[in-house]
Amino acid sequence: MKLTDGAGVDCAIEAVGFPETFELCQSIVAAGGTIANVGVHGVKADLHLEALWDRNITITTRLIDTVSTPMLLKTVRSGRLEPNKLITHLFHLDDIMSAYDTFGNAADTHALKVMIKATG
Repeated sequence: MKLTDGAGVDCAIEAVGFPETFELCQSIVAAGGTIANVGVHGVKADLHLEALWDRNITITTRLIDTVSTPMLLKTVRSGRLEPNKLITHLFHLDDIMSAYDTFGNAADTHALKVMIKATG
């Protein structure tokens, strides 16, 4: 808030799926701003309408899907996104149940992105 002289940010991106980071986004979004919620939430996260109702904010949610995949691939091809920096865990296909368990417990395992390797 100090960086914006108390006005807040135009867009706050919640990308980790923790209640604390969602609350942080709510506390720093400017009037008329957007909270882009892309984190995968495994537990309840409170929306503080009592503090936001008069701010005219927008909240968007999205995961990577067939609509957003082309844009994501273009971003990777251009070099603006380096996916190897996002991968925190690597599993072989025969250990896929451990991969699901690791990603499902991301708060404890600190998994950001899990990569499944099909061979060797």
